[in-house]
Amino acid sequence: MLKDLIEYIAKSLVDNPDAVKVSEIEGEQTSVIELKVAKEDLGKVIGKQGRTARAMRTILSAASTKAKKRAVLEIIE
Repeated sequence: MLKDLIEYIAKSLVDNPDAVKVSEIEGEQTSVIELKVAKEDLGKVIGKQGRTARAMRTILSAASTKAKKRAVLEIIE
């Protein structure tokens, strides 16, 4: 569910949605969601001063709280 949410948001933001790759590494209490986008779309996902990335992390945090989990978003270059 959380992985699909991040994938949907990322594909909506970028110019090359086919290059968006999202993987989820699940631990006992924490899930790490890794987001990989095309090099030219990296700026769109991060945003000015990291605002877009921070907003995505906030949405992920709210959704993971509802699912009674903890999730961390990592944007990979």
